[in-house]
Parts: sequence; C-alpha cells; structure tokens
Amino acid sequence: MPPKHNPLKLNPLQLRTLVLLQTIARLPGAATAGPGAGEVTIERLPPAHGDHFHLGDAVVQGKDATGLYNEKVWHALERKGLARADWPHRITLKPEALGYETGLVEEIFGKAGH
Repeated sequence: MPPKHNPLKLNPLQLRTLVLLQTIARLPGAATAGPGAGEVTIERLPPAHGDHFHLGDAVVQGKDATGLYNEKVWHALERKGLARADWPHRITLKPEALGYETGLVEEIFGKAGH
C-alpha cells in the first residue's frame, strides 16, 4: 500500500519548504550528516539569482522558496516532528523529513536554462 500523501497535513508553504530542504540536504557540500543517526543539518541556504535560485541542475522560482527564510515555517516543521530549528542559523532534518513524500518535485523544480 503506498504511503498516504501528506499524513502530517503540512500546509502548501510548509510542503514547498520541505521539498526544497530535502533537495538541499542531498546536494554535495550543502549539508552535513548528523548530529543524530539519519539526520542532516543545513547551515547555508542558496543565494537568490534574480527571481530564482539554483539547486544543483534545477532552478526554483523565488516565490516557491519564501518558507526557507521564514521562522514560522521552520518552527512548524519542528512542531510536526520533522526538524529541529535553530533559526536563523541551521535546521536539522530528521529521517522522517528526509523521507516525507511532498508530491511537489515536478511542480517546484525546473531545468536551468543558464
């Protein structure tokens, strides 16, 4: 049986932010393992490049990334048991966050044209 889509009832901004954090966590050099088993800590967020930014070979529109810089979103992910937030310095994603199916990958990520 496939996992239930959005079982924690994250709102759209929280879902968009989580899918971006999941992607950042997988980029070489963008995050560090730990401190707990299966966790990943992100200490740097990608810089904007006009109205968008790049994550690996993908491009993300700035409007889809507002939650990356929003303290309330970080703490909502913490309350849902997906992360530990140390706003604005770092966010640690728990294994549950790394495996959470957002259903937004195709919607959020485009191919970079430059």
